Amino acid sequence: MAITDFKILGYRSIKEMWLKLQPINVIMGKNGAGKSNLYRSMYLFSCAANGSFAAAMAEEGGIESALWAGNWNIKERPEITLSVRTDSFEYTLTCGFAGDVIRPGFFSTDPVITSEVVYRIYSGKPKKRILQRRKKSITARNSQGADVEYTLKVADNQSVLAVLRDPVTFPEMFAIREELLGWRFYHGFRKDIDSPLRSPQNCIMTPVLSHDGHDLASALATIAEVGDEEELSFSIQEAFPGSKLIIKKTSAGLRIALDQPGLERETESRELSDGTLQYLCLLAALLSISPPPVMILNEPENSLHPRLFAPLARLIMKASQGSQIWLTTHSQDLADAITDLSGYSPYVLTKVDGQTKLVGAGLGGYREEDDD
Repeated sequence: MAITDFKILGYRSIKEMWLKLQPINVIMGKNGAGKSNLYRSMYLFSCAANGSFAAAMAEEGGIESALWAGNWNIKERPEITLSVRTDSFEYTLTCGFAGDVIRPGFFSTDPVITSEVVYRIYSGKPKKRILQRRKKSITARNSQGADVEYTLKVADNQSVLAVLRDPVTFPEMFAIREELLGWRFYHGFRKDIDSPLRSPQNCIMTPVLSHDGHDLASALATIAEVGDEEELSFSIQEAFPGSKLIIKKTSAGLRIALDQPGLERETESRELSDGTLQYLCLLAALLSISPPPVMILNEPENSLHPRLFAPLARLIMKASQGSQIWLTTHSQDLADAITDLSGYSPYVLTKVDGQTKLVGAGLGGYREEDDD
């Protein structure tokens, strides 16, 4: 289910932004323009669904650090609002300070979720509200289509999405949660000498690469055995001419290596360059046999030689047939290569008086419809 609209209010350097999204979305801007803040705000939706929303905020220094860093109007309440709309649902979450919530001093920087609203979207019909959370009440639509009060305890720093896990009683909310949990965020892959990428791994069929790539060998083996092995081989040849990917099942676990021209032996994963490992991780993500509905890549060009940008752009274009792609990059060459293949212009960010602004592509916002 593709994201059609994404709205952010009051988050870090973003006072207000509203994006209309495409099958491929490339986010560009200079250092400090706010690309990572856009990425992070999208990541918070996944955190809301898996129960780690407060932990993700804590990583940023708590709610005070995550709030819009500029001046608030005296009539404005300092709070963060994140809203995402797909072709089947719309979800809005608002959080802020504790306010009248009594909380021990150790946890005073935890966010308080003051509002959550979920609508189901129907083609040609008004949207219908299926969840509403206010400070002291939660109402959700059950399997019979009736709005019922949810009476079990939900912590004020926890999203309702992380709690409503009952596919029988609340099937629509369960489906939306599963959708959000299916999104993949590839922020970076460890490539140091102790990285799991360089060690033997458990041999398990892996339809989609994990967020940190620790199951790289299994993901590549899955593609080679039950996925698009021809595309995998071609992509290795395109990036590293004359080379062949070797996947071996040993007593220590699954190992990967490259058979490279001019060398007398295979190059084991522990010997591969950072750029080669980075490309193999991206290859495993983009050729997944179970494409995630949304795939978000944060600066995938890191460690890559510029000659790999064209093969990467082609893989991104191919992956967009099964996944919506969101990509932040510093590289104009990579952005140009993706634009040349896809026809989608990048979103360009800049900073004006400390505020992240959109200066190109994707301006707009969805129409507020009457709801049932």
